[in-house]
Parts: sequence; C-alpha cells; structure tokens
Amino acid sequence: MPAAARAVAGDSDTAREEFSVVLAGRLRLPLVLAAVAALSLTSAACDDTPTSPSSYAPFSKTDLLVGTGDEVVLGDVVSVHYTGWIYDASKTDQKGAMFGTSRGSGPFEVSISENALIAGWVQGVPGMKEGALRRLVVPPSLAYGSSRTGPIPPYATLIFEIELLEIVE
Repeated sequence: MPAAARAVAGDSDTAREEFSVVLAGRLRLPLVLAAVAALSLTSAACDDTPTSPSSYAPFSKTDLLVGTGDEVVLGDVVSVHYTGWIYDASKTDQKGAMFGTSRGSGPFEVSISENALIAGWVQGVPGMKEGALRRLVVPPSLAYGSSRTGPIPPYATLIFEIELLEIVE
C-alpha cells in the first residue's frame, strides 16, 4: 500500500510523515510558481497604472514653434497655456496620462521664479519668445521628486507643452 493510502487509512505515524514529505514535495513547485506569478502581476499592475512611477528621461527643452515677440527672463510674469503629461517611454510621443492643462479654463499667469514653479519650468521657460510653443521633459529631480502631487506619482518624469501667450510684466 502506498504511503499516502497508509496515512489516510491511519496505518502508522511513519506513513503520515512519508505522506507529508511527498505532499510537500509535490506542492513546492506549484507554490513557488504561484508566488512568482503573484509578484509578476503585482509589479505589472503597478507599471500599467497612470499613477505608477514613470521611466526616467533627462531634462530637455525643444521649441516646437519659435516665437517672434519679447524673450522671457527670470523674474518675468508670463501668461501661458500648458498641458502636462506623465512621461511614458512606451508611447511614440512619450505622453502618458495627462495630469493638467490650462486649455479650456483660460491662460495660466505665473512668475518665472524659484518660489513659484518647479525647477524644470524655471530652467525651461526663460529664453522663450512670445508666440512660442516649447516642449519640456522634466525629470523628478526638477519636478516633484519623491512627493505625490495630486495625480502625479512620486519620482515621475513629466512632459509639458507650454505656449507663451505674453510677458505680462
């Protein structure tokens, strides 16, 4: 009679131990595979959500349209339209989930200074001329770092498209 049958029938303590060893051996691989699958699903779910950390990209500024008006300098108050996205390296334009825009609610007026903006804007807006459209890629170190800010997750690289309407003062 096999050990499993002897253990079920209550033939001996030794048979129960043999059955436990056989059962543990048979369950070990499925348990390991189940644990690996659970971890994979957990990590995949985190990567696919709009609130997950984004891929890293270095700071860059690209003029999509060069303006012809006055040029912004630090300390200027400007009127802009902007749209912001969480950086997503898997997209052809790297634009993941949109987290904010001024379009549809009127221009955004702000001072180009360290006290009013994230460092990525302080570095990326000066030099723009009125009428310009600029794309900024802002790494976490120049954005919100380890902090969650509204829908923006910690350590997120951000993309902004900023249209400079006018220098107000």
